[in-house]
Amino acid sequence: MKELFFSVLFAFSLMTPDFVFSQEGEIPLSPPDLKSGKPLMQALSERSSHREFSEEMLSQEHLSGLLWAACGINRPESGKRTAPSARNWQDVQVYVFLKEGIYLYDEAGHKLVQVVAGDHRKASGMQDFVEKAPVNLVYVSDYDRMKEAQDKSLYSGLSAGYISQNVYLYCASEGLNTVMRAMVDREAMHSLMNLKPSQHVVGAQTVGYRP
Repeated sequence: MKELFFSVLFAFSLMTPDFVFSQEGEIPLSPPDLKSGKPLMQALSERSSHREFSEEMLSQEHLSGLLWAACGINRPESGKRTAPSARNWQDVQVYVFLKEGIYLYDEAGHKLVQVVAGDHRKASGMQDFVEKAPVNLVYVSDYDRMKEAQDKSLYSGLSAGYISQNVYLYCASEGLNTVMRAMVDREAMHSLMNLKPSQHVVGAQTVGYRP
């Protein structure tokens, strides 16, 4: 009976853009559709930045695909991700600002884990559009994962850049708007997100449907 309940619950989540929340404040994500979207060369030709967004929330399918493309696990046997990082440090984690709260993307479980409740999208950047855009991604580097690095800010910037480009290509492939942003109040966000001293906000990226 329990297996039937969860099967029905998961099937329902795929039929609606609204998300099913667990009691622990988690959002389980559906498996990414690895056969969707445009060919790579076409996505590259259409990659661009846009600062206009519909307020409509992304569908379960699009949010799942977006986060997996960003830095999901594409080689389960080794735990390696779609985005490279020096020495496989995987120092950058993706935080997702939604209307319902701030979430950490757990790539191993392919799910979102709530870290702060409430709508804090406005705090994710200094541009007006971030407050109403459905999804704001914030890239956070944990310097403790790069103990042997001499220039940790350099490596964290590279890691975030790889993830951002993956997001750009996914958005181009799926017809979504996105823009990478450096204008963020890092000190305020660090406090809001309850980050550790070793964690540093690198930048942010807004994603949404075209208006």
